[in-house]
Amino acid sequence: MAKDQMQVLNALDVAKTQWYHFTAIIIAGMGFFTDAYDLFCISLVTKLLGRIYYHKEGAPSPGTLPANVSAAINGVAFCGTLAGQLFFGWLGDKMGRKRVYGMTLLLMVISSFASGLSFSSDAKFVMATLCFFRFWLGFGIGGDYPLSATIMSEYANKKTRGAFIAAVFAMQGFGILTGGLVAIIVSAAFKSHYPAPIYAVDANRSTVPQADYVWRIIVMFGAVPALLTYYWRTKMPETARYTALVAKNAKQAAADMSKVLQVDLESEPEKLEQKKGKDYGLFSTRFLRGHGLHLLGTASTWFLLDIAFYSQNLFQKDIFSAIGWIPKANTMNAIEEVYKIARAQTLIALCSTVPGYWFTVALIDKVGRFKIQLMGFFFMTVFMFALAIPYHHWTLPDNRIGFVVMYSFTFFFANFGPNATTFVVPAEIFPARLRSTCHGISAASGKAGAMVGAFGFLYAADAIGVKKSLIILGFCNFLGLLFTFLVPESKGKSLEEISGEGEQENGTES
Repeated sequence: MAKDQMQVLNALDVAKTQWYHFTAIIIAGMGFFTDAYDLFCISLVTKLLGRIYYHKEGAPSPGTLPANVSAAINGVAFCGTLAGQLFFGWLGDKMGRKRVYGMTLLLMVISSFASGLSFSSDAKFVMATLCFFRFWLGFGIGGDYPLSATIMSEYANKKTRGAFIAAVFAMQGFGILTGGLVAIIVSAAFKSHYPAPIYAVDANRSTVPQADYVWRIIVMFGAVPALLTYYWRTKMPETARYTALVAKNAKQAAADMSKVLQVDLESEPEKLEQKKGKDYGLFSTRFLRGHGLHLLGTASTWFLLDIAFYSQNLFQKDIFSAIGWIPKANTMNAIEEVYKIARAQTLIALCSTVPGYWFTVALIDKVGRFKIQLMGFFFMTVFMFALAIPYHHWTLPDNRIGFVVMYSFTFFFANFGPNATTFVVPAEIFPARLRSTCHGISAASGKAGAMVGAFGFLYAADAIGVKKSLIILGFCNFLGLLFTFLVPESKGKSLEEISGEGEQENGTES
């Protein structure tokens, strides 16, 4: 097949790691840094929102968000993300990766900044405004998934492609970590003016007026990293695989990649003519035969993973409160509570989430995607059941540190496992003309799982308790392990070899 491969595509497959690889990782990765910051920073301030807008004068304890409002704030961004993944995934295959890429980032910048601008004392108006802009924030974030993954896979060489795509996704870890650090810094700055003993015992005085600035600053900061990379994202050339295999412009593909790789490449339009056949669509029997089970595998594993992963991330604060690692709300003021929630989540991110991502980056092209995903689901299942079955044992004061350590391991093996591989594989195994679309479908399935986690776990924890909720999440991880067997290994192969484009291009559409 190598002799039939276009020179420009072969040059990308065998290219040594160069500066353009790292710039592509940073440009694409900063989108995911912003994604993670924006999606998870809301969990740091939901309790603060309850204190500010839902405290009743004279009540013995601080206010809390009603269950439906809390679910809406946590879940509305996922609704937008799901829609954005489907829409921009499809658009990336129709219009090109680069033409759509800047739109998603600009939408994220505007929506992130606007999320903190709901200036009103009316709780319903503030929550409605916040939910509106977080939906559009999610819509922009959704577009970043298929486009960033597809662009990085089509830029990378086949030897280190997995590490490059995983490195883009690993920027999520730094986004989560930064969210915690920003919350710590902002809350500490305000907290220093209002010592805890003054406001801790009196619910009516526990939330100072300045607390309203805290959540707005934390939420709006998400616009900064996205804005910093907007210019460079618009300057990236279109990927050669899209230009050559989808747009059928061999001359432009060679010209673009000659500049990127700094080598002279022939356009070879005759090879495009040889490869021309009838293009097949997503709903054709040809796609179903070749990639139907693959799409089922990538979509189902991402769905099952995100039920557990997002439940854990969004409701860390509730679990930490349940085991007593974070004090009860009526023992500290509002800003102190944000500080302690952020500190707990930052510790988890620093010790388990971030290292897990980078273990995947280091080993994915050595161990392979399949083994890492299988191992990750296996250990997530083990540790989740180890937390859930003896749950009351972990709530005892002497065992709380043990709970946090075990809980951290579930994050480590999520990120050194399926949370990274479910992002990598859909960008590799599908044909160029449908790559962005199929990645968008797989990612949208994941966000459907995140919505189940965000909405379902909230009510489940109230209705059946944390212990049974953790058992359910453990079963989700086990099912993810089983569905992993539908996903092929893509280590060390060219994108055309994996997708079958090199061999099947002359086939007929069914």
